[in-house]
This record gives sequence, C-alpha cells and structure tokens, in this order.
Amino acid sequence: MAGFWGKRKREQEELEAQDADLARRARTALVAADERIRVTTDELAFAEAELGAEPTKDLRDALESVRTHLAEAFHLHQLNHDEIPDTPEELRTRNARIAQLCEWAEDLLDDRTEALAAPIERARRAPEIVAKVREDAVRLRARIPQARETVQRLANRYSTEALAQVAANPAEAEQLLGFAEHSAGIAERRREAGQREQANLALEACTEAARRAATLIDAVETFEVEALRAESTLSAIVEDSREDIAVALKEPHTPAVSTAIGDLQTALASLPAAGVNTDPFTLLSRLRTANAALDEAIAKARERAARPIPPLEHVRHAIDDADRQLAVAKDVIAGHRGWIGADARTRLAEAERIRTDLDRYLGTSASAATMIDEDHREQAMAMARRVGFLAGEALQLAQRDIDASRPQGGPDQWGGSQQGWGGGRRGGGGDLMGGILGGLVIGSILDGFID
Repeated sequence: MAGFWGKRKREQEELEAQDADLARRARTALVAADERIRVTTDELAFAEAELGAEPTKDLRDALESVRTHLAEAFHLHQLNHDEIPDTPEELRTRNARIAQLCEWAEDLLDDRTEALAAPIERARRAPEIVAKVREDAVRLRARIPQARETVQRLANRYSTEALAQVAANPAEAEQLLGFAEHSAGIAERRREAGQREQANLALEACTEAARRAATLIDAVETFEVEALRAESTLSAIVEDSREDIAVALKEPHTPAVSTAIGDLQTALASLPAAGVNTDPFTLLSRLRTANAALDEAIAKARERAARPIPPLEHVRHAIDDADRQLAVAKDVIAGHRGWIGADARTRLAEAERIRTDLDRYLGTSASAATMIDEDHREQAMAMARRVGFLAGEALQLAQRDIDASRPQGGPDQWGGSQQGWGGGRRGGGGDLMGGILGGLVIGSILDGFID
C-alpha cells in the first residue's frame, strides 16, 4: 500500500508542476501579446503614412480582431485570480485557452505585418527606385536599335510565322520605357503631394513597365540563339528519323506501325528546300511528335510479337462459357432468393458488372460480336474468364446457403413425406445442384484444354 500511495503522490506532484508551468506560460504569453498589439499599432500608423489606408486594411482588421480576442484572454486571467475558488481542472482549461489565444494573435499579426514588409520597404526606397527606373530606361533605350537590326537579320533567315513572337518586341519595349518614365514622374509628384497610395501604385507601374521592356529586348537575342540551336537539332533529328524509318520497315508490321511510318515520311517530305525561310521550331516539333509516335508503335508491335494473340475462336468460346455459367448462377439464385446470402449475391453482381464492362470494352454485344480486334482479344478473354470464375463462385456459395437453409430434421419438417421431396430420396435438390456444379467444372476443364 505504501508503494501505491507513493506513486499517487508523485503523479499528483507532477500534475501540479505541469499546471504551474502552464500558468506561467499563460501569463508570459498574455504580456507578450499585449505588447505586440501596442507595437503593431505603431507599425500600422507608419504603414498608413507610407502606403495609405487601402493597402493596410488587412492589418487594421487583424489588429481589431486580436484586440477582441485578447479581451477574452484577460477576462479568463481575471477569473483565475478572483475571490471565487477554482478547481485545478478549471484553472488548467483557462490557462490553456489564454495560451492558445495569445499564440493565435501573434501568428495573425506576424502574417499581416510580413505581407506589408515588402511594400513598406519599397515605399521607403521610392526615390532610389525612381532613379533606377530612369537609369534602366536610358540603358534599355540604347539597346533598341540593336534589337531592331537583329529582327531584320532574322527576317532574312526565318519565316514570318517564326518571327511573330519577337517581331514587335523593339516597338513594344520603346512604348513601355516611355510609360515607365511617365509613371516615375507621377510617383514623385503624388508623393510630394502626400498622396501615398497613388504614389505607390505609380511606383509599381513604372518598375513593372521597365522590367517588361527588358524582358522583350532580351527575348530578341534569346530567340536568335534558340533558333540556331533548333536548326542544328533539326538536322540531327532528320538523320535519326530516316534511320528510324529504315529500322521500322524491318520490324513486325501492324496498322499502327504503317500509319506512324507514313506520318513520319510526310513530315520529312514537308521540310522546305535549302534557302527558303523556315520556322525551325514548328518543324522540330512536328518531327519529334512523328518520331515519338513511331517509337511507340514499334514498341507495341514488338510486345505483341512477344506475346501470342489468342485466336478468335478461343475468345468466343470463353465468352460463351462465361455467359452460360452466368445464366445458370442467375437462375439458381433467382429461384431461391430467400435462402441466398450476401456472398453469393456479391459474386453474381460483380460477374454481371464485368460482363457489362466487356460489352462496353468491345463496343458491341460480346455474345454477338463476329470480329474482335487483335489488340482487344487478350483483355476480352481475361474479362470473360473472370466472369465465369465469379459466376462459378456465386453458384457454389448459393449451394452452401441452400444447404444451410434446409431443415435439419429432414424434409418431413416442411410437411413432406419421409421419402424426401417428390417421393425421391432426401437431398434431391443437392443432387441437382451437384450436377449443375459438376457440369460447370467439366466445362471449365474443357475450356482450359481447348485454350
């Protein structure tokens, strides 16, 4: 007994120590959250001065929500120290809630203030940013003549369709640079007038316009490099495609392989003659697509050659056998609905579902299909065999349920004669079912032998 009471005392001391630590953390969190509200209020005032009222709305709403919930935390802390005695469980619950509210408040204010950090930093550096935008505009405008010369040089080598993505870049870049300089002037004037929100919008517009102008000018030079690389790659792919066609002609021929060879030959024949302005990107994409299609067709043809295709007669026989077994199972279960359990019904339902999927897979009634494509035969046979297997299981389970439902005292329990039902020996129904099952088993064996 001494050991038991000693253990209880240690557990009580550990719980009291945990409660004391939780209370200490709740008090510390409450003070930190209250100080955070004061600091964030000052930050909000500064942010509104820098950015205006609308960009700081989320922080203002978050601060109001935090004040509301922190009032609840202070109320809970007051309840912990009023004249009404509290149980340890009540104190523990309140302190946990205080810590939770304070943690939520800190996280929310962190999220909102971090979202404003970049805009505030940009607003502080507004004069520096405006000066850099103007410097970038001067530097980029000096590159525009060179970009125009590059476009003219590319026009002598590549088609109009190929140049469509960069032909207008120099003119668009010049317009964007003019817009960037104009927006920079607006940002300065609005900031001097104290219209911080409009000034920040103009500042963002001028920096974005300068960035887009630089991207357009760089794209012209990048296009020239990528076009040369595409031409080099195109020459290599043309040689590879011709070799692939020669190899494909020696592979097992299927309709898919023949079609893929024809498509690749058409793509090769459509290549323009030397000296004609071309679109190397489009030509390269077309050849790659045709080449990939040929590789896929050859891979399927090799796989088919390595795996024998079931003869149509075998597939038809598997479908007929599945339909026969499914029909027998349906008749037996339908004739003894009150005796059949969930297992037999489930097997029958699954067999019927797969049989329906088989018709959908072949695109017509499987029992009436006179032709089945070679690509579909293996799957069709597998589905038919699965139907037959499930139907056979359903029939076996139905036999089990029927046998279990018969009176244990014999057929005379239902008012029948001692000789059995219909005057025959007891178990006539079982003999009939056994004959059905035996016929199905023999049919399955013969199916396997023929296949």
